[in-house]
Amino acid sequence: MQTGMINTAHVASSAFAVQSRNGRPDFELADALKRVSPQQQARAQKTATDFEGMFLNAMFSQMTSGLKGEGPFGSTTGTGVWRSMLTEQYSKNFANAGGVGVASEVYRTLILQQAKTVRTA
Repeated sequence: MQTGMINTAHVASSAFAVQSRNGRPDFELADALKRVSPQQQARAQKTATDFEGMFLNAMFSQMTSGLKGEGPFGSTTGTGVWRSMLTEQYSKNFANAGGVGVASEVYRTLILQQAKTVRTA
């Protein structure tokens, strides 16, 4: 059973499909997408995905900060730099693969704000 969250991979893919939110059609987002240009939609999607990547990076950094021992997270001199680069790549890949749902809500908020700006201009 799906939770009904917006799938960020398909949010801007079709102007004709109504996305669902919490199991119900999100007509507010569908209406806003009609008023926002495809270029703005793409920028909003990238911004939302980048934001989720930063969030995940902070989360993964905290998860791995206390690891000691052998292997890739050993306690050698260069481990801190290597670990930060690894967690950054993990977080980017995780966010680009769909993440944990932060990007979909950020995207929705950005589109709704941009649509309000278009309406009043």
